[in-house]
Amino acid sequence: MVLECEDTLKSLIAVGRNGLLHRSLEQWGCFSLLLKLLLRLSTVLWKGWETLSMMVCCLVSILCSTTSSRWYQLVDNQIVQDCTERFESMCKYTVIYSFKMRRRRLARLAGGQTSQPSTPISTPLTSPQRETPPGPLPGPSGAAPQPVPPAASQSLGLNVHSGTPATSPMGTSGVAYGSQSSEGVSSLSSSPSNSLETQSQSLSRSQSMDIDPASCEKSMSQVDVDSGIENMEVEDSDRREKRNLTEKETSTNSDVSEEQALQLICKILRVSWKEQDRDVIFLPSLAAEFHQNPKDVYSDFKDLIGQILMEVLMMSTQSRVHNPFASLTATSQPIAAAKSPDHRLTLVQPSSQGGSPMGPNAGSFGASSLSSLGACGGGMSCDSASDRFTIEACKETEMLNYLIERFDSVGMEERKAPKMCSQPNVSQLLSNIRSQCISHVALVLQGTLTQPRSPLQQSLLVPYMLCRNLPYGFIQELVRITHQEEEVFRQIFIPILHGLALAVKECSFDSDNFKFPLMALAELCEIKFGKTHPVCNLVTSLPLWCPKPLSPGCGREIQRLSYLGAFFGLSVFAEDDTKVGDKYFSGPAITMENTRVVSQSLQHYLESARGDLFKVLHNILLNGETRDLALNYMAALVNYNVKKAQMQTDDKLVSTDGFMLNFLWVLQQLSMKIKLETVDPHYIFHPRCRLVVSLEETRLKATMEELKSWLTELHEDPTKFSEPKFPTECFFLTLHTHHLSILPGCRRYIRRLRAIRELNRTVEELKNSETQWKDSPLASRHREMLKRCKTQLKKLVRAKACADVGLLDENLLRRCLQFYSTVIQLILRMVDPAYPNISLPLNPEIPKSFAALPEFYIEDVAEFLLFVVQYSPQVLYEPCVQDIVTFLVVFICSQNYIRNPYLIAKLVEVLFVTNPAVQPRTQRFSEMMENHPLSVKQLVPALMKFYTDVEHTGATSEFYDKFTIRYHISTIFKSLWQNIAHHGTFMEEFNSGKQFVRYINMLINDTTFLLDESLESLKRIHEVQEEMKNKEQWDQLPREQQQSRQSQLTQDERVSRSYLALATETVEMFHILTKQVQKPFLRPELGPRLAAMLNFNLQQLCGPKCRDLKVENPEKYGFEPKKLLDQLTDIYLQLDCARFAKAIADDQRSYSRELFEEVISKMRKAGIKSSIAIEKFKLLSEKVEEIVAKNSQSEMDYGDAPDEFKDPLMDTLMTDPVMLPSGNIMDRSIILRHLLNSPTDPFNRQPLTESMLESVPELKERIHAWMREKQGGRPA
Repeated sequence: MVLECEDTLKSLIAVGRNGLLHRSLEQWGCFSLLLKLLLRLSTVLWKGWETLSMMVCCLVSILCSTTSSRWYQLVDNQIVQDCTERFESMCKYTVIYSFKMRRRRLARLAGGQTSQPSTPISTPLTSPQRETPPGPLPGPSGAAPQPVPPAASQSLGLNVHSGTPATSPMGTSGVAYGSQSSEGVSSLSSSPSNSLETQSQSLSRSQSMDIDPASCEKSMSQVDVDSGIENMEVEDSDRREKRNLTEKETSTNSDVSEEQALQLICKILRVSWKEQDRDVIFLPSLAAEFHQNPKDVYSDFKDLIGQILMEVLMMSTQSRVHNPFASLTATSQPIAAAKSPDHRLTLVQPSSQGGSPMGPNAGSFGASSLSSLGACGGGMSCDSASDRFTIEACKETEMLNYLIERFDSVGMEERKAPKMCSQPNVSQLLSNIRSQCISHVALVLQGTLTQPRSPLQQSLLVPYMLCRNLPYGFIQELVRITHQEEEVFRQIFIPILHGLALAVKECSFDSDNFKFPLMALAELCEIKFGKTHPVCNLVTSLPLWCPKPLSPGCGREIQRLSYLGAFFGLSVFAEDDTKVGDKYFSGPAITMENTRVVSQSLQHYLESARGDLFKVLHNILLNGETRDLALNYMAALVNYNVKKAQMQTDDKLVSTDGFMLNFLWVLQQLSMKIKLETVDPHYIFHPRCRLVVSLEETRLKATMEELKSWLTELHEDPTKFSEPKFPTECFFLTLHTHHLSILPGCRRYIRRLRAIRELNRTVEELKNSETQWKDSPLASRHREMLKRCKTQLKKLVRAKACADVGLLDENLLRRCLQFYSTVIQLILRMVDPAYPNISLPLNPEIPKSFAALPEFYIEDVAEFLLFVVQYSPQVLYEPCVQDIVTFLVVFICSQNYIRNPYLIAKLVEVLFVTNPAVQPRTQRFSEMMENHPLSVKQLVPALMKFYTDVEHTGATSEFYDKFTIRYHISTIFKSLWQNIAHHGTFMEEFNSGKQFVRYINMLINDTTFLLDESLESLKRIHEVQEEMKNKEQWDQLPREQQQSRQSQLTQDERVSRSYLALATETVEMFHILTKQVQKPFLRPELGPRLAAMLNFNLQQLCGPKCRDLKVENPEKYGFEPKKLLDQLTDIYLQLDCARFAKAIADDQRSYSRELFEEVISKMRKAGIKSSIAIEKFKLLSEKVEEIVAKNSQSEMDYGDAPDEFKDPLMDTLMTDPVMLPSGNIMDRSIILRHLLNSPTDPFNRQPLTESMLESVPELKERIHAWMREKQGGRPA
């Protein structure tokens, strides 16, 4: 018998090679030929099956080749090999189960589940076999039957197992589904709980795709165990018995009869095997089977559903003339039409479509559905180069449209008749329809029914997901059915993931299309079964989940190459995406109001996109299997972008600002609910810390040597470290991401504003000087420069508007402020575990863990506050601000805890910019700072100390830096002085002596330098302006000299403005202090210097050369000579006493009687002071003149003093000699004045303090005796 079967099959193969088989079958209608052959083969012993199975597979391959001659030209062995490639593991199972089941259709390929092979009582479930009648089957219009579908076994009656990988919903992994009994097959969707369990059992049976004797023998033995080889009578008997049992159960358990169930199936699937109609798809093959033997068509409803769906899909696959979906158009309301979010989805029509039913045919269901998608889709416009939002016009799309709408019809039916659908059998039936639709969708997506799709191709399902057209639960069901078979799951969902990534790369915030790929990915990642998120597992298994760096630009690499990089890369910044600025912030119609509204809309877009990004990453972190991979990816983003924090960095080597801010937003959400008690502050020193913190990173207090020593000691005992927990890792990832995202963005924003100001100034200068250069040879060059500047200015203004959206988002800034508040709490707990009950001063012994922290932990807080106060001060009205105030006060008052004085200066600058005199909108913050319990007693002394300490910072720019810092402190002092709570502290400092004396000395130094420099610059400005007024003389100057003078004028104007602002503040501080306290200013080491400074500046304002200070628009530079004269003369009057009068008289460089007379004249003429004040000043002048006369006599008396009585530095007579450690003797007042500026011995530069000075009483007595002698010998 085996030999006879082999001969018959060989003859059929030969006929197929000659291209006669299909034509013969069509003309003769002799499908029964193969049927009888296979029925005979089913009785053959299994030992001969190996050869026969190979031949049957060859025959099936021939039947599938309707257009190609490829299969006709191969030898027998090559045919078998090609069959294996075409149908993958189909060859392994096809013949085995076709012999086992006599009358099954190929439609059962997608239905059913496998039971465990160890269950001997279960019999494989197969599709009902349909014996094809001898004559031709009636077509939809009485035409001849259509060509045989790819899986020709269906039409030929081959009993192919329903789980054949070629057409299984689980794809090509070789998993057989249908090895359950009829009762077992319906259990797949009986309930969510057992369906998942059953699915897991069936999907675990992954098998090889190769056909080899061993695998065939294993499969044959399995069939033998399952009693699959039976004669025809036995199987018919089993089928009838099973069918009767099903009918009894239906009649006893439900009021829904079998006929009603069939009607419901036909209604939902919109099919019929009884009659043809324009509203349904007629199924000729199933009609023939029902006509011939209705009882044997199906074993249960799920079997029937599978047969229906497979026949519909096969008809669509093989139809060349008639579209099986054409009859649905009349009443079809495609799901796409109701759910598409946009109106710009396009339908891609292949150029070689020809007469395909997918062409623009009004009677085609496929065309109708896609037309509705084109009208209501949610994708790119039709002129876009991208096809990510378009639905491809192909046969697979027709199938998907049908299956998706049938899936949705189940839900519609449930909503229409909830009571009926709640009945157990009806609910089970609807569940079967859903699962069968999904199973067949899986087949379509794998290309099993048409052509296998390349993994690099975008999934056909992606456009539906982007357009939001899929019914509720569709994707979840697809994941549920496929995720337990890894290979199939990857085959279906990797193209989907790639398609979403490609789609989002072509999106921008210039439309709302960006949200669809993000929402689709977020929904995929949210799907979970038990504690497992299958899509999260798949995403993190991708090769490009976290690619290793290949070049120095690893930051930009991970953004461009990693899978999530495309999603996080969405940005509104002009540097990242010019489309946003070009669309929303260009054109003459842009107004402030329009810009505000557009900015709010774009910020809403950003919030929406970031929300979906959070969902994605959050679900990956929730999934236990992927949490570690997610943390590795997050740490890589931080570690690869460390260069982004540098002041000067190549932007091409690091991730973009938009990318990092999106990542920051997600981390902020993850850190929001972290309790500080769960965070380990020593994490960055942990051996398993994911973050890379270089040893060269500047630390708060520790030097590099101290850091290395402490870390070595720390790592000697690994037991000191506990396993890092997620809250700790997430917290520090967020902290470091702030350092690499918001802060670089703020710096770039400030640089852009500076560039805009410079360009504006250049444009204004070119415009204002146009009369000078328009007729010159350089006119064309200047015009071109003006044009370039204007163009660049427009680009920068547009970029600023985009940055306003991305960076000045109040919600983002508030979250940053809240997080920094948490960081502050952590740091304060490290320095004082009693926090929030912290007290000052702090412990002199600085904790090593605090000393070793990176400096940017505190610096970033200060920089962020400076930015917020300047550009978004309303953000400071948050409950967390109290912690920030405490933080500022504690570290300004604990300067020994921070090694870098410029870091303290930044904290002081925060107090300065929040001062109401600088930023009125931060008055509440300033009041909180002034009234803080710690600041009332500690802030003034600390600021006064820092005012003097900043004289020497160690930086090359320390000389100029100190003026700005002291200006900030002076402004703060003025504000604090107005607060009564601080008066007591000020008076204590005024009377304490040394600290306040040093402060006054620095104040004198600064005032002297600043007034001198600012007044000198005004003189130069006056000189150039006078030259330019004389046009004739100016035009005679060479052009190079003119340009040089103009350049010098611009520089002097800038210097004058800066120095005058600083000088005015210091003079005002003098004015306030001398009004409250006079004694410290009259000390021997201070009084003469203060008087000399005041005399010099009076000479500048009222002396012979005061006319040189007259400039055009003096208010432009902040020069107010009347106010300055008023304040200087007030200081004279507030210090009026004999000692101060003597100090004035001792100044021989600037003082003169004529000067004071001129001052009195100007004050009286300009009405600067009242007559009473002028009289007081006149009396002071008379006192000074008397002392001057006495000084002249003293000079005559003491002019011949011995050298040992004179100070070696100043060459003046000593009155209180002291000995230095070096052995030199100096006058006390002179050395103390020197120590105020430099605490060193002036002779050897060794450290020197006042306590190291020793009085020389013997020498002092000799000096005074000599002076008395001189006075006694004076002629009367």
